[in-house]
Amino acid sequence: MTLTGRQLTLRHDDHEAVVVELGAALRSYTVGDRQLLDGFGAAERITGGRGQILVPWPNRVRGGRYPWQGEELQLPLTEPTHGNAIHGLLRWNAWEVLDAGPREAALESSVWPQPGYPFRLRVRAEYRLGDTGLDVTLTAWNTGDTAAPYGVGQHPYLTVGTAAIDEALLTVPAETRLRTDAAGLPVGEEPVAGTPYDFRTPRAVGDLLLDTPFGAPARDTHGRTTVRLAHPSGSHGTDLWMGEGANYVQVYTGDTLPEPQRRRAVAIEPMSCPPNAFGDGTAAVLEPGGSHTLRWGITPWEQ
Repeated sequence: MTLTGRQLTLRHDDHEAVVVELGAALRSYTVGDRQLLDGFGAAERITGGRGQILVPWPNRVRGGRYPWQGEELQLPLTEPTHGNAIHGLLRWNAWEVLDAGPREAALESSVWPQPGYPFRLRVRAEYRLGDTGLDVTLTAWNTGDTAAPYGVGQHPYLTVGTAAIDEALLTVPAETRLRTDAAGLPVGEEPVAGTPYDFRTPRAVGDLLLDTPFGAPARDTHGRTTVRLAHPSGSHGTDLWMGEGANYVQVYTGDTLPEPQRRRAVAIEPMSCPPNAFGDGTAAVLEPGGSHTLRWGITPWEQ
């Protein structure tokens, strides 16, 4: 029995990805017998946010409270241990399947006005497999009649086949990181240069505990930032690229997960905005009829 609804299998050559109806989450991605993601099985429930879409905000809102046009709005506290609202409102909703082709899938869902978020959105997730890997496009439209705060992200866990991620080689081409408190919320920003958080050139994760938002990403001539996780041998790895709408990346080494999931993979989370964006006013504002798009993808490689 599946706990995540309809399973949409995409195939191209020896690439295979599976997207599920529950939350339009990305369940798995393989190339031949190589697993690129630490996902979940068809008969398993989703834990640790694996592959989930984070909308209309990624990460955390401090105390679930934020000011909006002269009001103080209160979201349900979905991370009760730290008193935060976390990862949006559509993770546990069934999404409507609009397209389920051999190489692509499209799903949509709606955010309806509710306590703490009295706005209406329509959200679309598009997945496509091609020669270079998996492309993902997340688009939201404000279908209401008032402006709405908005942010989006996604939560895939990358693996390079090691039992633990300590020896895996990580590259994060970001100039800054946000310092966070015990509740995972930003308290300042600092350059990564000269700190243990400088992954601008590849190096082993080691025993470093990461649940860290990085900003100021370096972009290539195509406007993309690429975060790389490589096998210790350097023989193969996985690139997660971030394009339009992706301005921050959260890197999480899974230290708060239960065994055997702890430090088994690295979550690389493309985000449109930093944690607590609703609280500090850095979220996007969608006017009625306005839209926002975030593009990201996964490219496997071998030497």
